[in-house]
Amino acid sequence: MGLHSEAGLDRKFIEFTKLMTIYLNHFPAYEKYGLALEIRRAAYEVYALIVECQKRYHKKTTLMSLDIRHEQLRMMIRLANELGYFGFKDGKKDKKLAQHRYLNLSLLVDELGRMIGGWIVADRDKSVVREVS
Repeated sequence: MGLHSEAGLDRKFIEFTKLMTIYLNHFPAYEKYGLALEIRRAAYEVYALIVECQKRYHKKTTLMSLDIRHEQLRMMIRLANELGYFGFKDGKKDKKLAQHRYLNLSLLVDELGRMIGGWIVADRDKSVVREVS
């Protein structure tokens, strides 16, 4: 993955984080320090691992950690949707709003996952070329 692709991953993550922050602020009060906090922590750890992968020469282990943490983030977002937390606004629940928010977030998470997967494949291909040479 080239420098420009990594910058694209940064931009996509920031776009995801802005939207995620808005949606998490609407979670019910009893979940603000539960699942909402865990989703935030997972997202921030994903970002920290992205930065770490950009800086490491040997990326394989860190990329695997990034991939795992990304999948955990995806599952927590899915859980929040299943529990109906994305539908809260002004203390009321709206099923249509929940679907809209979940769809927006899951599309961005999926795109991040594809970018991370591409990075893993590119790093693997680079390793194969180094071993052959």
